[in-house]
Amino acid sequence: MKKITLLAVAFVALTAVSCKKDRTCTCKTTTSSVSVSNTSGSTSYNGPFASDEDKMTMTKVSKKAAAANCVSGDNVNTNVSSSGNTTTTTTTKKDCSLS
Repeated sequence: MKKITLLAVAFVALTAVSCKKDRTCTCKTTTSSVSVSNTSGSTSYNGPFASDEDKMTMTKVSKKAAAANCVSGDNVNTNVSSSGNTTTTTTTKKDCSLS
């Protein structure tokens, strides 16, 4: 009975230790559209255009904690020229996966 209890405790300890390990988040960011408007009108360009891939390694974290920091999403960035005559809007998409 004592051996079974020790074996069970050892198994639980090993399982708890192995839950936290190094994990890598790989994100691919793609510019999907650009829109430019000024006093002459507006023009839209649809992509995909530029694409970048980034990797981030998280050390000794649980899968749940790593997933919370490996997030996909969309971003819309609007810039107005200093004169105020031209507005440029860029939309990017970020796709992330955890390994």
